[in-house]
Amino acid sequence: MLGTARRPGPAAPGKDAAAALLDAAAVGTVRRRAGIRPAPAAPLLEPAAPDPRPALPAAARRRLATLLADRPGAGGSGRRGTAPDLTELLPQWLSAVNERSFAAPPELLPALLDTARGRTDLRPPALQFAGPRALWLARLNPDWKYALRAGSSGTNLPAPQDADQVRLLWQEGLFAERVALLAAVRAHDAPAARALLTETWSTERAEDRLMFLDSLRTGLAPEDEPFLEQALSDRSRNVRATAAELLSALPGSALAARMAGRATTCVALDETRTGIVVEAPHECDAAMERDGVTPTPPAGRGKRSWWLSQLVEAVPLSAWQARFGGRAPTAIVALPVADDWRGELHAAWCRAAVLQRDIEWSRALLGPAASPDSGGPGAVSLAERTKLLAALPADERAEWVAGFIAAHGLSEAFQLLGGCAVPWSEPLGSAVVDALDIARDAGSYPWSFSGVMGLAERCLDPAEADRLESLTTTPDEPEDGSPGAVGYWSEAFQRLVGTLRLRATIRTELAADGQ
Repeated sequence: MLGTARRPGPAAPGKDAAAALLDAAAVGTVRRRAGIRPAPAAPLLEPAAPDPRPALPAAARRRLATLLADRPGAGGSGRRGTAPDLTELLPQWLSAVNERSFAAPPELLPALLDTARGRTDLRPPALQFAGPRALWLARLNPDWKYALRAGSSGTNLPAPQDADQVRLLWQEGLFAERVALLAAVRAHDAPAARALLTETWSTERAEDRLMFLDSLRTGLAPEDEPFLEQALSDRSRNVRATAAELLSALPGSALAARMAGRATTCVALDETRTGIVVEAPHECDAAMERDGVTPTPPAGRGKRSWWLSQLVEAVPLSAWQARFGGRAPTAIVALPVADDWRGELHAAWCRAAVLQRDIEWSRALLGPAASPDSGGPGAVSLAERTKLLAALPADERAEWVAGFIAAHGLSEAFQLLGGCAVPWSEPLGSAVVDALDIARDAGSYPWSFSGVMGLAERCLDPAEADRLESLTTTPDEPEDGSPGAVGYWSEAFQRLVGTLRLRATIRTELAADGQ
């Protein structure tokens, strides 16, 4: 009503200018609305595809609502307190519910999609749980468009043997639907999947070609070699590199043989046959580039060592046993390497063992867990060790990490623990808890081990809760310890025990019968 006192409009008797203006606006609004002509109704939306999975038990639905509400229960003082962190339990809850193939409650789908929008780690399990309604909703809300790009789970795919419908969806479907379709057809009929790729390959965008090519990792077979050889000439550098990597994972491929021929001329036994000598390539020719060797090294890396590492990691590991007189991988790794080439050579072997998922070479490069050299004889970083461990069976992996923690403590164990199967086996869980207890007795603060403690909350077997109850008490503070540390440790262990018990409750809720 600002200004009506200085410039009044047509005022009715007994009314001030402001009231008259409001009355005039109200009359105008009614006239405008009354004068709107009816228009044809918008067409009704097609309903979402039905979700045949069973509904969640009632207790599990309530638990999901609580987890999505993001109420971790931490105090406002900066201390986490003793309450479990609910946001960290959501990924595990989704994993458990997807194992049981429950359908998502429709009323919680918006909150679920909003949560996954802000956490990329949640997207695959959240979209799998959301089912076909996720894509239906994503088409109506641009905030959830990530589901159209990445959500393959829940797509209503035609049967792989229905050639006409498969072709129609391949030609007209959304990118996420096409990725899901390619995977489904490949699992049913690999030649038919390759035929789909070949049909539209030249017209696909580079980033789409890369994603489609990456789908060949599942079920990679010698029959894929001709297609991958053609992709070595692709106009996209990333596509060429991926094709070369996949061919390197096929020990019998022509590319693997070409790389072996190049690499074995660079690496050989010395004259005494008791050590290894290395002569790195002096140039990177066009043939090497076509086979995936990148000519320009990263900053700070020498060209010859860069070329050598790419050659060695592309060679089938069995070729080195033939090159070194039939020696076992452990014996090859133990050989001295001249002229400071050991680190470069072993790092390339690490990458080859990871790519080829070779258990014997992975064991050799890891070495004993309790070795004084915590990096092992071949691994050069925690990341390499974690990748090598992934090739080992789950029980052996857990045993190795438990031995590593017992010998070297928790300071370097976080990344290694992340690669272990959940829930942790009893020996691994005991090693972690014992190391945390030792750290408490040493008088250090628990936040120095917050990463490991967080992993323990998510990965320890819930059955361990009762055994850990004794750690929740507050012992006397040691004279040489950090002030107040024992109180923080008591809270941390209370939170650990509480989280384990909550995880056990979640299991029970998901297993409950009825609604």
